[in-house]
Amino acid sequence: MTGATQESPQTGTGPLLRPGNTNCGGCGMSIALNVLGRALEGRSIQMVVPACCAIVTVGSYPASAYGVPLVSSTFASAAAVGTGLARAARMNGDPTRVVCWAGDGGTYDIGMAAVSAAAERNEDLLYVCYDNEIYGNTGGQRSSATPPGARTTTTPHGKLQEKKDILAIMAAHRIPYVASLSLAHLDDATRKMQKALDLEGFRFLHLLTPCPTGWKSEPAEGIELVRQAVSSGLYPVYEVESDGRVVINVEPDMSDDTLARYFAAQGRFRKGQVVLERVRASIDASWKTLRLRASNGEDDDRDA
Repeated sequence: MTGATQESPQTGTGPLLRPGNTNCGGCGMSIALNVLGRALEGRSIQMVVPACCAIVTVGSYPASAYGVPLVSSTFASAAAVGTGLARAARMNGDPTRVVCWAGDGGTYDIGMAAVSAAAERNEDLLYVCYDNEIYGNTGGQRSSATPPGARTTTTPHGKLQEKKDILAIMAAHRIPYVASLSLAHLDDATRKMQKALDLEGFRFLHLLTPCPTGWKSEPAEGIELVRQAVSSGLYPVYEVESDGRVVINVEPDMSDDTLARYFAAQGRFRKGQVVLERVRASIDASWKTLRLRASNGEDDDRDA
């Protein structure tokens, strides 16, 4: 376990992600951590982080780049370790909330069994997946979150398979809360994090987090890439309540020009390898399904 040594580690009075950490410039995961830190507002948390870029962030013992207590777990066991911590906290009357913070590799793939099991039992965990669409910490291999056409070290000619729909999978567990968050829509993202922190039971949040190294994009353009992904419809921003009600939070303009700019700004997509017509057809099909699911959500809280 690595603990904080400055200010008040459990109440969010200090920064969650401290200055001087070793994260890459423009790292979307770093931005997401700052959003979580903004959402804490005095809430007490303990983090569990499996093998991923976020665990390298910690730095060398005995110092820590995190401002809260943190447990490092194996790749597959973040949700299992978090379960034990959450149950112990409840037994001791400790109000500390447990937050699992994992990448797509430790969520979509290697950690899926533990995540699904904890969700099925409705363990009192907030599980956050920061999705950079690759195994960023081990050389940039493809994961089941990698989109079609993206080149990685294990798909040098571009991935062939579609990206796994992790939100639909988690919503199928009928857990209290499932939501996608956009780093380009901070008020909505902060609200969702605060809501998830305050709820009980298993909650699942998903963030698209650009990785300049793996995406071969400019570090300063990460937020704009997220904005383009949302605006083009490629990354839907919505939430699913415990009763299955779907609320779409950000309405996309479905612009093909925006979609083209998104792919052009990333070196991982070779020119001509991504057929925009096919991508648009896939997006349209996904949104048709999403709108059908949201047809009963008349109180949509939309942030365009």
